[in-house]
Amino acid sequence: MAEYIVKIFDIKQIIHNVKRFRFEKPNGYNFIPGQATDVSVNKGGWKDKLNPFTFTCLPEDNFLEFTIKIYNERHAVTEQIGKLEVGDSFIIKDVFGTINYKGKGVFIAGGAGITPFLAILRDLHKKNKLKGNKLIFSNKTEKDIILREELKEMLGNDVTFVLTKEKKKGYDYGRIDASYLGKKIKDFNQNFYICGPLEMVK
Repeated sequence: MAEYIVKIFDIKQIIHNVKRFRFEKPNGYNFIPGQATDVSVNKGGWKDKLNPFTFTCLPEDNFLEFTIKIYNERHAVTEQIGKLEVGDSFIIKDVFGTINYKGKGVFIAGGAGITPFLAILRDLHKKNKLKGNKLIFSNKTEKDIILREELKEMLGNDVTFVLTKEKKKGYDYGRIDASYLGKKIKDFNQNFYICGPLEMVK
């Protein structure tokens, strides 16, 4: 499997525990929106510790981008990623398929599970093909919502934000389960895309 060392040139804090990293794009490196790669930190002791991350940029961009939730309490790869600075490097591998767009439907995301959908939604929005898709996005509290304004701008009334730990005007409250989906969705013969914590997906 091919391996590429890519230098980070931009880091942006998105919300309190999520950062966006933009970095070099190797020549000829291509992906389909929704695809991911295995990533490690190019520092001693961490080069062989791989985590999969989804690209959140568009394929035609002249850079690559990850949007990563940092788990400082886990003392693992994302904690190290959270410490990276401009000029540091990732080691990335070849791309692999995760979630591919197969047509209009409902995207269901929990927390950082939104990241595989970001490139897909951005790509459809750029091509003016987003209409007819819906997003249901669950988070603990309002401050945990990744890129809320951008998602609202792209999807308008076709995005529903659900909070599980906070009751707030303008948001649904509770968990995304069979009962909730039964009330929200009338057509179950459409495409469904889901990514989130294992319990939620189950």
